[in-house]
Amino acid sequence: MPESRQSLALGLLGVFCFSLTLPATRLAVVDLDPTFVGLGRAIIAASLAAVALSATKATIPTRRQWLRLATTALGVVIGYPLLSSLAMKSVPAAHGAVIVGLIPLSTALFGAWLAKERPGPFFWLPTIVGSAAIVAFSFMAGAGALQTADFLLLGSVIAVGFGYAEGARLSREIGAWQTISWALLLSVPVLLPPVIMSAPADIFAVRWTSLLGFAYVSVVSMYLAFFAWYKGLSMGGIARVGQLQLLQPFLTLAGAAIMLGESVQASQVIAAVVVLCCVAAGRKSPAVAAAIIQKH
Repeated sequence: MPESRQSLALGLLGVFCFSLTLPATRLAVVDLDPTFVGLGRAIIAASLAAVALSATKATIPTRRQWLRLATTALGVVIGYPLLSSLAMKSVPAAHGAVIVGLIPLSTALFGAWLAKERPGPFFWLPTIVGSAAIVAFSFMAGAGALQTADFLLLGSVIAVGFGYAEGARLSREIGAWQTISWALLLSVPVLLPPVIMSAPADIFAVRWTSLLGFAYVSVVSMYLAFFAWYKGLSMGGIARVGQLQLLQPFLTLAGAAIMLGESVQASQVIAAVVVLCCVAAGRKSPAVAAAIIQKH
């Protein structure tokens, strides 16, 4: 398979895996503390990473790479999982799907910034319109006021956009699965205390559906999905492959309907389409087009 097609296939696989994260998180937080779900998933994933790194005798990162791994971990290991888990305690997964529709835009912005690109007005105009649509949707869904969950979700969008972009750049140096593996291991000392404090007192009292949701976000969302995602981003370019995330809100809405029985409202579909159009328009600007064809 040509490299361009392979990078898109890997990116699509990653997007599909990530699209079920919010519905699975919604299942998990029914019986589990959101902090335990948001941070505990990384402890499970770090255990898998330790086995993989040890079995392959992976090269230890340099001092400079450790610093970049730490910033990557802040975005994808701590920031997004924790903030989105807290949000899923109070809003439906379908609501969150619309707001996280800004992730591809966030990823492209950080990709352009880290690559020293300067998007012009044709990029910023759709960005402002799309952001306004998200704020308007959240405002109306919150009965005339933005909910705390909306701010948590927007914070998670910023965190994960940075983590995706920086992790993709680092993947070109040390490998895709190695990047997420070392980032997970680096996070364990920070995550372990809050995870222990928020752990369920009686694990046998937790329903199997919550355990299944937690297992998915731990093994797939927090680890295996990054194998394909970071590899695709590093091969095909952050902006180009990141554009596949435009499909994520729609896949998440479908997942929420199938897994949770949530009804998909017309306003949610309209908001998702508006975000889709705005992000697509922003990606057509000259500056972003240059970033798409520039792999390194």
